[in-house]
Amino acid sequence: MLLYPNCKINLGLRVTEKRPDGYHNIETVFYPVFGLCDVLEVNHSLRTDDIIFEEDGHVLDCAPEDNLVVRCYRLMREAYGAIGGVEVKLRKRIPFGAGLGGGSSDAAYMAYALNELFALGLTREALADTVSRLGADCAFFLFNTPCYATGIGDVLRPISVQLQGMRLVLLKPDEAVSTQEAYQGIVPKALPHLLPDEDMQEIGIREIMTFRNDFEPSVFASHPKIAAVKEALLRAGARYAAMSGSGSTVFGLFEDDAEGSADAKLGRLDEEMAAMIIFNDTLR
Repeated sequence: MLLYPNCKINLGLRVTEKRPDGYHNIETVFYPVFGLCDVLEVNHSLRTDDIIFEEDGHVLDCAPEDNLVVRCYRLMREAYGAIGGVEVKLRKRIPFGAGLGGGSSDAAYMAYALNELFALGLTREALADTVSRLGADCAFFLFNTPCYATGIGDVLRPISVQLQGMRLVLLKPDEAVSTQEAYQGIVPKALPHLLPDEDMQEIGIREIMTFRNDFEPSVFASHPKIAAVKEALLRAGARYAAMSGSGSTVFGLFEDDAEGSADAKLGRLDEEMAAMIIFNDTLR
């Protein structure tokens, strides 16, 4: 079975409260990006009753046994039992530690693959409940539709996000920001909410332009190169630019038009920061 785990961006991110368990409650809008994907191949194994795991592409800074794909296999096998041996190949195209959710997406797609291969008959909701034990945003990738997320990012409500026809550009500087580092610079604030009306059913670029990412002030202070990437996107004409999650990827939303003015602006951005651009396409 061949699958293509996609990434996501965060359209705004508020950190509202530190919980007694040490985690933080947040408000964000998860938006799936299907044009930047890993490649995950999962097949029955005739060589083992366990997992054989291979990876290439972006080198991850963890042991294979700690990879979320392997951890998902262990968790699913413990929870459901009727899972045999598999051979798994993962090609990493989504940068890790980038605020794009690549590892969480890999885990979610792995859960889906195991459900199909071994005919477990689990609903998407049951799979989401299982993979959420591996990471707060894992469940999102089983639904893969724009969602307003609260709690620790695990309480999801679908929301319509109207960005069709806009150009999305993702830039990943050669910087790393750990989630722990990002949260250390945060003072949670319950107000104002990300959405003025938490029951909003639809947002577009005008609403998104009022959003902010609470991680940016402290992360930008210690990582000025990431701040410079956001400024470059705004200079190039982005209607909105922000860091995704805790970074270090920064994205810009551009008006795409028939006259090609967006291409001209992006051409200047490409000259300035070509090595950082990891995705550039029109949203559909």
